[in-house]
Amino acid sequence: MELIKINKETENALFKRKEIGFDVKSEIAPSYADVEKFISEKFSCKPDSIKIKTVKGKFGSHNFSVIANIYHSKADKDHTEPLSKKAKGEAKPKAKEAAA
Repeated sequence: MELIKINKETENALFKRKEIGFDVKSEIAPSYADVEKFISEKFSCKPDSIKIKTVKGKFGSHNFSVIANIYHSKADKDHTEPLSKKAKGEAKPKAKEAAA
């Protein structure tokens, strides 16, 4: 995966994050883990403080557009980003377990 260009790089002080948008070139569609590793190396940050919003490509093209947020810390990310349905289910104790 190689960087083509950075389209957007904005510092958002309210949410304690850097909002980035960039284009990459890759032979196959990059996974979120690959993009996370690429961002952590390129922007010198920890992978657990990165939230990938989208990885989009066009059919037949090797160029992909990525939008991501880089938080100052993992705590800032956890405080700001909403939990997925799967994570919400793991965080809540089940009703049967709570009653027992």
